[in-house]
Amino acid sequence: MIVQALKTQLDAAKSKWADELPSVLWSYQTTTRSGTGETPFSMVYGTEAVLPTEIGQESARIMAYGGNNQELRAMDLDLLEENRSRAAIRLAAYRKRMTQAYNKSVYPKVFHEEDLVMRKIQHPGERGKLEAKYEGPFKVIEKAGIAAYYLEDAQGRKGKRSWNAQHLKKYYS
Repeated sequence: MIVQALKTQLDAAKSKWADELPSVLWSYQTTTRSGTGETPFSMVYGTEAVLPTEIGQESARIMAYGGNNQELRAMDLDLLEENRSRAAIRLAAYRKRMTQAYNKSVYPKVFHEEDLVMRKIQHPGERGKLEAKYEGPFKVIEKAGIAAYYLEDAQGRKGKRSWNAQHLKKYYS
C-alpha cells in the first residue's frame, strides 16, 4: 500500500520518493482501516494523532486536551488494551464477512472414485497456444485430502503423487 501511494504521489518524478515518504507514511498511519475501524497510530499509541493543521488552528480537540494532559494520556493508555480487543473483534467479524462474500462465488470441485478426469499439463514446454491444456483421461482411484486425489492412467498405473482438484476437470466421453 505504501509503494502504491508513493507511485500515485510521484507520477513522473520517481527520484524524489525519499522526499515524499514521510507524508505517505503519515497518511497511512492516520487513515482509518475498514477491518478494525481504527488507525494504525491509535492502535499503537492509544490516541489519535494530532494533524499539523489542527495545531495551527487550535481545534476543539486541542483546546480540550489543555492543562490536564498527563491525566488524559494516562486514561488513554489504560483504555488501550480494551480498544485493541474491540478492534480485534471487529477485524474477526470483517474477515468473516469477507470469507462469506468470497465463498458465495466459489464452487468446490468434488470427484468420486471411478470418475474420469482430465489433468492440467504442468510443464507445457514448447506448447503452442492452440494445443491442449489438459491431458487424460485419468481415473480417480482414491481421495488424498480435502481437495486432492490420486489418479490412475488408462494402463492402470497409479500416479506417484496426488493432484489438487483445481488442476482437474471432469472428463465427458
